[in-house]
Parts: sequence; structure tokens; C-alpha cells
Amino acid sequence: MKTKILIPLAGVALFCACKGAGSGSESADTVGVVQKTEKVIESKATSKNATDTALLATQKLVKTASMHFKVKDVQQTSDRIAALTASSNGTVMYHTINSVAGDSTTIRKTDDSLLKITVYNSTADMTVRIPSANVESFVTQVAQMGMVVNSLKFEINDKTYDYLSTRLKLKNQQERKDNGESGSANLKDPDNLLNYKNHIVDQQISNLKTDDSVKNAVIALSFYENNVVHKELIANPDLSAYNLPVSTRMGTSFKTGWSVFIDIMVELANLWVLAPVGGLVWFVVWYFNRRKKAVEVVKS
Repeated sequence: MKTKILIPLAGVALFCACKGAGSGSESADTVGVVQKTEKVIESKATSKNATDTALLATQKLVKTASMHFKVKDVQQTSDRIAALTASSNGTVMYHTINSVAGDSTTIRKTDDSLLKITVYNSTADMTVRIPSANVESFVTQVAQMGMVVNSLKFEINDKTYDYLSTRLKLKNQQERKDNGESGSANLKDPDNLLNYKNHIVDQQISNLKTDDSVKNAVIALSFYENNVVHKELIANPDLSAYNLPVSTRMGTSFKTGWSVFIDIMVELANLWVLAPVGGLVWFVVWYFNRRKKAVEVVKS
């Protein structure tokens, strides 16, 4: 009787022992998985932090400079700056030269020519891109070309955090895309999906522009020279001032007078008929006057 009672009790004890052993094994497996997951997360976090630290260690410094100065000759200085830019592995992005006429006067030199005197003010503007490593040397050499440096500005803008912000946003969006997370059912719409992709492209282009600005500095140059007095001999626009020399004009006058006299004599010769007609009229008038006087004498 006691043996029958002990057998069920032993079975229950054995079952509990097996269950406890199984539970302990399951708990150990769960702890191992959790530890592995934590290690993976910690590894990813460490890798991400290392990447972010590397980005922060590479500073994105954008250099810009501007200068306004006076030179001896604007054209020659422009050529020298263009040559210096080429030797510095740079590029001239913009170049213009302006010459504005100021006061002007004209002096009569001869009858058909004038001496025109004009005051010109010449200025030039240039924008160049220079590798950032050569900026300081380039600015120094350009300043030495000037007679007077009116203003000089050199600026460095730190774009590191802006660059990092855009980089991390792009990374998050890429991870979201790789994980298949649309985030919104609207992205299934072609227009919304296109706008989403275009936004990513804009961010990528923004970072590319930052990289280019870091590699190449933009320098704005403006320079001028003293007013220049320019003299030039020009033709007289007044046509009435164009005459022949005096000797030629006198000889021409004699020839013209003789020609006029000959023309008058020819015209008078054409009027020869007036001579006899005039004589006849004069004779008739004389005759009637004489008869009239004779009749008056007879009557008296």
C-alpha cells in the first residue's frame, strides 16, 4: 500500500524536476539571444558613431574673399590676374571691363578736322575660383598688383554640421527605403513618389555643391584706375567748313567772273535786234518833237 502511494509521488516529483530543468534551459537560451541582440545593436551604434565622428573630423570649410583696389592700368591688371588664375589651377568665372566717358571738349584744328579731348573712367570686375589651398597666396599676389587696396575681406564659413545633417537625413531615408517602410500610403502615388525622390536628389546635390565649395574658393575682385585723358583727331561733321584753299578759290573766282562776263556778252549779242528798234523809236520821237516845235513857231 505504501509502495503504491510512493510511485505517484515520485512521478510528480520527477515531472516537476524535468519542467524546472526545461524552464531553466529556455531561460538560458532567451538570455543568450538578448545578449547577442544587444551586442549587434551596440556594434551598429558604435559603427554609426564612428562614421559620424569621421564626418565631424573632416571639416567642411568654405572660403570666400573679396577685394576692391586701385591699379595703374585696368587692362594690364586684368590680363595679369587671368594668368595668375590659370597658374593657380583656377578658373575665371566672370570678367567685365567698363569705360565711362566723362567731360569732353573739341578744339578746331583745321577747317575739316577737330581735336576731341575726353576724360574716361575705367573699371573692371572679375570673379575667379581658386583651389582653397591656394587662396591666401593668390589674394596676396593680387593685392601686390594694386596701388591702393581700398577694402579686403576674407571669410571662412563652417558647413560641417549642415553637411552632416544632410548626410544623416539621406542615410535615414535610404534605411527607410531599404526596410520597405513607405511611412504613408500616399507614396504609392506616382507624383508623390517622384517628389520624394526629387527631394533626395536635392539633398545630394546640396552636399555636392558644398564639397565643390570646400575644394574651390570664390574670390570677387573689383578694381579701377585714375581718370584717363584721351585725345583723338576726328573729321569735322560740319560740311559748311569744308572749303578749298584761298589761292585755289581766288583762281576759281577769276575764271568764274570771266565766264559770267562772256555769258553776259553772249546774251547781249542775242539782243542785237533791240538796237535798230530802239534807234527807230528814237528817230520817230525826235521827228514828231521837231515837227511839233516847227508848227508852234509858225503859229506864233
